[in-house]
Amino acid sequence: MMVNERRAFTLIELLVVIAIIALLMGILVPALQRARKQGKEVVCRSNMRQIGLGAQLYAEEWDLFVPRGAAGNVAWYVLFMPFLAQRPIGGDYRNVEIYRCPSYPNKEQTVCYVVNGWDFRDKNDTVGREILTPTSLSECRRRPYTLYLVDNEDGPWRHIIKSENDPGINRCDVWNPGHLPTSESQDVTRGRRVARQRHRLGTNCLYLDWHVEWMAAEKMSVEDWRFEK
Repeated sequence: MMVNERRAFTLIELLVVIAIIALLMGILVPALQRARKQGKEVVCRSNMRQIGLGAQLYAEEWDLFVPRGAAGNVAWYVLFMPFLAQRPIGGDYRNVEIYRCPSYPNKEQTVCYVVNGWDFRDKNDTVGREILTPTSLSECRRRPYTLYLVDNEDGPWRHIIKSENDPGINRCDVWNPGHLPTSESQDVTRGRRVARQRHRLGTNCLYLDWHVEWMAAEKMSVEDWRFEK
């Protein structure tokens, strides 16, 4: 005569199952985190390409001139707005996703990129100065190798921009060696402005031929910013 027996898991079997689950979690969680980071980086690059398209349309409209710093308290991101698919509401930029990097830690920040506002006296000048007036693309002889827009650094010394009139709109450009990602300075004016750890210990970059690629923070130098080389 057969007797139905209900056999429960032994303690050892439960421990084995828990160990297998823990092992799988240890494998899957880092992979999912990497995939999430990569997804955010893809969005950031897509935003840069859209900004590059806006910059190209702006240049075509204004005799091949592109904005640099915040001339007359009008920043580059304000000038590009008519050429982009999104619009601020009453000067509030919090609904403009194109200017947002999803990896920026402070979600209140609406301008997650900084523009090339660097001018040099000559080829021997390694310090340079800020330029506020637009520059003709014809002055740049190596557009595929010249930076125009990069990831904005985050930190207490960096302004949070929510609208076109917020304080700090004149600090959304790069024009000093202290702004580079290798700088340790946290000065409001001359401290680091280029993100050095946002994406894989580097930054996404929009070049003057409007292509986008990643650059390691340690590789960026003054030479990458010269319009005239």
